[in-house]
Amino acid sequence: MAKQRQQRMQYRAGTLGAVQQLESRTDEQLLRETRHRVAARAILGARAAERYEAKQARAYFNEALAGAHPQERPALRQMMKASLALAERRPDQLKEAVEKLGQEPPSSRQLLLLRVMGLISPPPGSSILLRARGFVLLLALVIVLVAAGFGLVELVALPFGGIGAAGAILIGVLVVVAVLGVLTVFGRRRQSRATEKRRAEARKAATRQ
Repeated sequence: MAKQRQQRMQYRAGTLGAVQQLESRTDEQLLRETRHRVAARAILGARAAERYEAKQARAYFNEALAGAHPQERPALRQMMKASLALAERRPDQLKEAVEKLGQEPPSSRQLLLLRVMGLISPPPGSSILLRARGFVLLLALVIVLVAAGFGLVELVALPFGGIGAAGAILIGVLVVVAVLGVLTVFGRRRQSRATEKRRAEARKAATRQ
């Protein structure tokens, strides 16, 4: 019994327990990692999922599972489920998988954004119908944003005598681009903080397995 407990501690320290140690390394360094290859592949899989590269994430996690000890595989499979749910824009499965890992699930706003992203940009391998629907939704969104920018410019210019339609459309597009740029910067910062928090929670969950 004591020997089995010692073996479990060694497994945690040697593989999944190395996640925290390796997380600061670049992808190139992780690809060259040999001592803690399982942990390195798990990190690469999670990073690929954050870039919405589902195929690459699955490949990395499969490599990690192939080299993992049987006692580590349940935790790895759960990490894989959560990562693939993110990469494939499946918010309901993501929430369930994250909760099973013992981590705080994404907020309702994050899940809504992931759901919208899944509608506009379906994961690779989706049907032609889903891809066509995504294109139509994206086109509709662009039209709505341009119309909103046009209306805002016309409203602001009204006290000054108004502005021509062509000029209002051009300035409206510039306003929309500027607003989207600001939102993108803030969104990336929030996503970065959320990612760091999720990684920290994943490390804690891994060390408890």
